[in-house]
Amino acid sequence: MRPDYKSVDFDRGPFLVFYELTRACDLACAHCRACAQPARHPQELSPESSRTIVDQLLGFDKPPLLVLTGGDPLKRDDVFDLTAYATSRGLRVAMTPSATPLVTRDALAKLRDAGLSRLALSLDGVDARTHDAFRRVQGSYRRTLEILAEARELDLALQVNTTVTQRNVGQIDALADRLATQGIALWSVFFLIPVGRGMAEQRLSAEQCEQVFETLWRHARRQPYAIKTTEAHHYRRFVLQHLGDPRREPDGTAGDQVQRAPLGVNDGRGVMFISHTGQIFPSGFMPVECGRAPADSVVDV
Repeated sequence: MRPDYKSVDFDRGPFLVFYELTRACDLACAHCRACAQPARHPQELSPESSRTIVDQLLGFDKPPLLVLTGGDPLKRDDVFDLTAYATSRGLRVAMTPSATPLVTRDALAKLRDAGLSRLALSLDGVDARTHDAFRRVQGSYRRTLEILAEARELDLALQVNTTVTQRNVGQIDALADRLATQGIALWSVFFLIPVGRGMAEQRLSAEQCEQVFETLWRHARRQPYAIKTTEAHHYRRFVLQHLGDPRREPDGTAGDQVQRAPLGVNDGRGVMFISHTGQIFPSGFMPVECGRAPADSVVDV
């Protein structure tokens, strides 16, 4: 069960900490915030420094959810040990791996046994042509569905992330229905922020945003999974205008007790991002350096 958060808590600590373990990745996604590359950065934080960051996170009044991200976290040899270390210290840990051959059934089982509480995969199209064009690697769509199936068999909790751009805005309905068969707990819909390689992608117009909001709200009331938006805080305004509660789950309860933010969060308020070299940012989409971990305590920053 997550702690009961109030707005004032975000003055003292985040609900989510994203730790970009590495920028190495075998995909070349068109909208990649990190401009990920195949090789690891020579100044990437060491395993010892990564564990120190985990120790620091325990210094917050309410220890946050730690999301191991990248690049591809599985490009780090120590990712299983770090997951086990963080969970043994009492942190909830989620991960966003890339859909590559590194995500084997054995790797998924090791993550489950290490205590991973949720696996989040990206699905950016309802068909291979759309998704693989995003990822720039043929077969990525097929591999994503295979990983989802294997994770379900291993009883790993699942989340799907989708970035909405002009490429796939016409597929939201179809994607929502497709995900109903995937056994996921949460669909996180990202609205493109033009950073990294995403600078070349075309964002939605204001009118298209409203149309997507309408579609998401319709599905939020009938699909078996929860829906949230990222970098689209005005979705809450849309839901409230339609007399809904943006924090409610499909069954009407007050929210996912594992990993759903209990309040509206934004960059630097409820969210913290730590880069592969230790830079501390308000979020991955707002690269304003506020400190350098682990030399600077994340709690002090």
